[in-house]
Amino acid sequence: MINEHEVIHLVLDDGNELECKMLGIFQVEEKEYIALLPNELEDVYIYGYEEKDNEPVLSHIESDEEYEKVSKAFLDLCDGEEEVQ
Repeated sequence: MINEHEVIHLVLDDGNELECKMLGIFQVEEKEYIALLPNELEDVYIYGYEEKDNEPVLSHIESDEEYEKVSKAFLDLCDGEEEVQ
């Protein structure tokens, strides 16, 4: 996982834009995911992630099962980083 804290502007379904810090990109099984922390909020948003033509492409996690698996992997990564520091 990376900790660059780059800023990403996320366009929501309603057209509003949300500025988020990128917490990291991580892999679960054969797929990559991105964790975003919106400014002014405490919730972490997790999306599917891939790059096409050197541009990031985010996708919604469609199933509850996949979301649970990815959320657990993200929390495990966070716990592991806290132990190292």
